[in-house]
Amino acid sequence: MELRHLKYFLAVAESRNFTQAAARCYVAQSALSQQIARLEKDVGVPLFSRTSRSVRLTAAGELLEPMARRLLADVDNAQAALDALAGLRRGRLRLGLVQAMTVSFDMVEVLAEYRARHPGIDLHVTNAPSSAMAAAVISGALDIAVVGLGSRHVPPGLDHRALGSDPLVLLVPRDHLLADRTTISLADLPESHPLIQFSQGSGLRHQVEAAFTRAGATAGRHFEVGQIHDMVRLASRGVGVTVVPRSSVVGPGSLLGLEAADDLPHGARMLRLADREAVHHTCVVYDGTRLAPAAAAFLDVLGSYEQTSIGLSDR
Repeated sequence: MELRHLKYFLAVAESRNFTQAAARCYVAQSALSQQIARLEKDVGVPLFSRTSRSVRLTAAGELLEPMARRLLADVDNAQAALDALAGLRRGRLRLGLVQAMTVSFDMVEVLAEYRARHPGIDLHVTNAPSSAMAAAVISGALDIAVVGLGSRHVPPGLDHRALGSDPLVLLVPRDHLLADRTTISLADLPESHPLIQFSQGSGLRHQVEAAFTRAGATAGRHFEVGQIHDMVRLASRGVGVTVVPRSSVVGPGSLLGLEAADDLPHGARMLRLADREAVHHTCVVYDGTRLAPAAAAFLDVLGSYEQTSIGLSDR
């Protein structure tokens, strides 16, 4: 079994298509098919079930997939450790970043500082739902991730460090029947009013659904949007109502760059939630048992910004 065989195997497992997998691996399809056949011969069982219309993993393929990911991740980490002996002049950091961050510093500045300190490190940034990025850290597909999860919801096997928290707020259009309130319970929302929700599997989605449960309310009709920026704008235009972290609406680093709630577009209103547990958390997750040097260096840079923000808040 060779490492390139495992890379080809994962490419087919992810794309479920030999032609697409060959393109991703920059090899001819015939060559990739031959290498997959050789891998299946080495392991003694078929790894894919092939028909004229589909390619699926067999039971053996499903067993091999997570092992192959971790093995290739270990190889990458070993190379990164060797690079670290040369002062991190080479390497790669695969970083996951959640859209809504409840941190008191600018993550862009963190990335810029990291790049300045370690210009030889290739930085690959991914945006995805928090649960997916946490799972990617476990599998080795990501080295580290900043996710919208509280300490209680971090998957077992991952180390984590809390970065911040922020209250959730309700955004309603200016002509909404509850727009004149300053504080609201989610139980007061009519079930017939559309709710604009963030993507399934995200930390924010989990926190919003938990808030409705605590209020004894049903989220009602809703639709999903993949960008928090669009959720805010759609609610402002009267398409529906939405629940988002306050820091994503107003203040430093807000997605719309607003200084105060009165600046919301189209006269939309931002209402506080009576539920004090309705809070959006942000933390950084990683596997401390297999932390690559490039990822450890990122934690160091992140830590320096955390300390600076703590120092400023204490003044």
